[in-house]
Amino acid sequence: MVTKTPIAILISGRGSNMLALMEACARPDFPAKIVLVLSNKADAAGLDTARKAGIKTLCIPHKDYGKGREAHERAIDEAVRASGAELICLAGYMRVLTPWLVQQWQGRMINIHPSLLPAFPGLHTHEAALKAGAKEHGCTIHLVTDGVDEGPILAQARVPVLPHDDADALAARVLEQEHRLYPETLKHFITQRHT
Repeated sequence: MVTKTPIAILISGRGSNMLALMEACARPDFPAKIVLVLSNKADAAGLDTARKAGIKTLCIPHKDYGKGREAHERAIDEAVRASGAELICLAGYMRVLTPWLVQQWQGRMINIHPSLLPAFPGLHTHEAALKAGAKEHGCTIHLVTDGVDEGPILAQARVPVLPHDDADALAARVLEQEHRLYPETLKHFITQRHT
């Protein structure tokens, strides 16, 4: 019997990586279970997806806190701890976190980023890769640290940049790899933590 580590997933949108993690967590041999899906946006489509699957969801809108980023994150931290989660997976959570939250979850917060870090941190990575004439592109899973997209890399997947690619075509190919890599890496990360 596999022990399932409770995880919380933070999203801001449709949650396609969240769905890949949900499918993995539904398998009896996968060492994680999702105890909370939390979003900073009430209209995040991923909240409905999680709700329909019977997963606890919560929205803590950042707009309610004005410029109080840390106050917003303290509310998130409280909700995640109350859920019993031991790890946080960021899956398209479109907020830069303050050092306060990062430090609360140091070594226990994972992010997926659509580029081969350290290349193209931040937003619009597919456009940036094309503009730079990159021959390959991909995605990175890393631990979250104070610097944006700077944490220790856990895994990467690569795709070739094809001559006819536009940002959408490239993004779609990278997303396929994201959906494969995130569950695999999470499984490996949890297994390593418990050995």
